[in-house]
Amino acid sequence: GQLVQAVTRGDGFQGDDVTNNVKTIRSVPLKLRGDYPEKFHIRGEIVLPFEGFAKLNAERVENGEEPYANPRNTASGSLKLQDSAEVAKRPLDCLLYNIAGENLPISSQFESLEKARDWGFKVPAESELKNNIEEVLSYINYWDIHRHDLPYETDGVVVKVNDFGQQEELGYTAKSPRWAMAYKFKAEQETTKLHKITYQVGRTGAITPVANLEPVQLAGTIVKRASLHNADQIAKLDIREGDKVFVEKGGEIIPKIVGVDFKQRDPDSEPTTYAIHCPECGTELQRKEGEAQHFCPNYVGCPPQIIGRMEHFVSRKAMDIDGLGKGTIEILYYNGIINNYSDFYYLTYDDIIGQERWLDNEEAGIKKSGELQVKLGQAIYALSQGWGSITRADSEKIGNEIVYLEEIFSLNIAEISGIDEKKFKRFLMELNTAIQRVAISDYTSMEDCVSVNLLIDLKFP
Repeated sequence: GQLVQAVTRGDGFQGDDVTNNVKTIRSVPLKLRGDYPEKFHIRGEIVLPFEGFAKLNAERVENGEEPYANPRNTASGSLKLQDSAEVAKRPLDCLLYNIAGENLPISSQFESLEKARDWGFKVPAESELKNNIEEVLSYINYWDIHRHDLPYETDGVVVKVNDFGQQEELGYTAKSPRWAMAYKFKAEQETTKLHKITYQVGRTGAITPVANLEPVQLAGTIVKRASLHNADQIAKLDIREGDKVFVEKGGEIIPKIVGVDFKQRDPDSEPTTYAIHCPECGTELQRKEGEAQHFCPNYVGCPPQIIGRMEHFVSRKAMDIDGLGKGTIEILYYNGIINNYSDFYYLTYDDIIGQERWLDNEEAGIKKSGELQVKLGQAIYALSQGWGSITRADSEKIGNEIVYLEEIFSLNIAEISGIDEKKFKRFLMELNTAIQRVAISDYTSMEDCVSVNLLIDLKFP
């Protein structure tokens, strides 16, 4: 009945241990009461109520400090603080909504909430058991209006199948349960001016147009930029520089433009002409038939693509090189020390001495990765480079079926459930192309040597 550990959700596979910080939250019981099971997990959310947030900001202003932007980000940032005494000063709250474990004395979602409340947890009183879809929709409509009466932020309602047996029968997709669905309330919307349209290059070469806006307060944050997605979206909404546009946050997080105020449009404005060349390397953009996005085909010479692939390769879900973030990779790249992700494994101390931000744990992380202390599934995901075909979940399934990477070419994908065969074949084609490049070019093959030297010839743990 004692609290053992508290961890964040993280990326779904690995999170952060925040036990000491969570112990400072008064609504989290350190010792349970009643007929609690010997061992179980309980899941919920740390929130910062409006009243506490206002008080916290008032104290910061009084001390000459900048006030925090919104409760959601402040709550999240508080959990990451190293000083638990500082966390204890913040009026955080904890709301629980799900119990997990084996052989638990409960058979339904609603019963689990009542039990959790009996054991000492804080469970939202607003949760209700409904008997049909009409009652569910009535509940949603009520809270769509009254959500602003709650003491904390919320952006929707989660509807769950009550019976645990039915939940188990319905099962899960790769990313979410089939027995639960989130209903999102209509997003807050504001009007602001679009000053300029610029273009970003992703690691796959995909071009994303970005709206640079007159700063506007939206759902608790200052919004200055919003994605315009692609050329079709710009043409569909007829978005032009200088327009007054309607901006909202998708899921209360990501800003997006949803329309134009044509009544305020300058009669001399010109339709937007989409970029023809890559904004980073100047290469002429391409757009494949049937695809919405434009791409920069300069795979080996476009800096954002190269840096993006290296960032993907070292990420936690991939080769898990601890401490190597985008900032450090950019410094090493622009100083001519690395040009692709295989170069990490050839770095020496003399190469990096004096480089800003280089840390001992980054060097240790590279050594650990070079010794293949990662799973084959992670390596497959690292090599995917965001080709858009192999997800982390797919990579794990494939990695569990083979010992050497070369076995992937003879794998019967039909025997592995949940993997799209067309996407898998595309991945094989891309991987085979990467391997073939090793025999063609001495310089550009350095990137692909990782797939050959580290993966093809070695057995994974």
